[in-house]
Amino acid sequence: MAVAVSSIGVLVALVTQPGIAQTARPIDPSTSVSAQPLDSASSADKADEALRAEYDRRQKALDKRTSENDYRYGVKQHDCYSKFFVNHCLDNARTEMRETRQQIRQEQLALDDEQRTERAKERDRQSALKQAQYDAEAPQRAANEKANQQAYEDKQRQNALAAAQRTAEAPQRAANQAAYDQKQADYQKKLDEARARGVAEAQERDQKAQRFEQKQQEAAQHRAEVEARQKEAARKQQEKAQQAQQAQQEQQRQEQLKQQQQQQGK
Repeated sequence: MAVAVSSIGVLVALVTQPGIAQTARPIDPSTSVSAQPLDSASSADKADEALRAEYDRRQKALDKRTSENDYRYGVKQHDCYSKFFVNHCLDNARTEMRETRQQIRQEQLALDDEQRTERAKERDRQSALKQAQYDAEAPQRAANEKANQQAYEDKQRQNALAAAQRTAEAPQRAANQAAYDQKQADYQKKLDEARARGVAEAQERDQKAQRFEQKQQEAAQHRAEVEARQKEAARKQQEKAQQAQQAQQEQQRQEQLKQQQQQQGK
């Protein structure tokens, strides 16, 4: 218990030292929180570190006492079995162990309460710092909001001017669009006419080619027929010539026979 009282006394001394007070320092609204004096921030950090170190030291001491208490209880349990009044010895050892454990528990609860209180204070300090930061930045936020509002209004005016200009230019745009549509329609009409002429000319060329091919075939057939007639006429003429020649040869043979007969009659 003396260790606990001593630890609490050291903690109180640390908290009440100058420069380690928990009261938040006033903040100049015109500056950022980060602009506080370096020596003040350093002192606060050192105080926090010292406080955390003290909490850690006290926790280690409690853990050590708990281990020692459990060890002593185990040793006494072992020693009791060598004595005559074993149960009485065990009860005394258990009672001593429980009393020590209860003392440690009380000190542990006190330490936990102190740490919770310190964490709550730290949260309050951080909240206060954030609020101070927020308040310090209020003029800049207001200026930004005003600038944003001005930019928005300027944009709205520009949009209104652009809309008015578009409205004023609408008839001209409509006329330009109509002229463009008419030009496109004329171009499409000429394109369709050119395609139609191309199709008609292609058909006409095909028809001419077919007629030319037909004439060529007819001329070839006519030539073949003429050649056939000519060959037939030549054949007939040759036959006539052969017949005439044969008739002439027969006549000459008959005359020769007559002459021979006449000579034999004499």
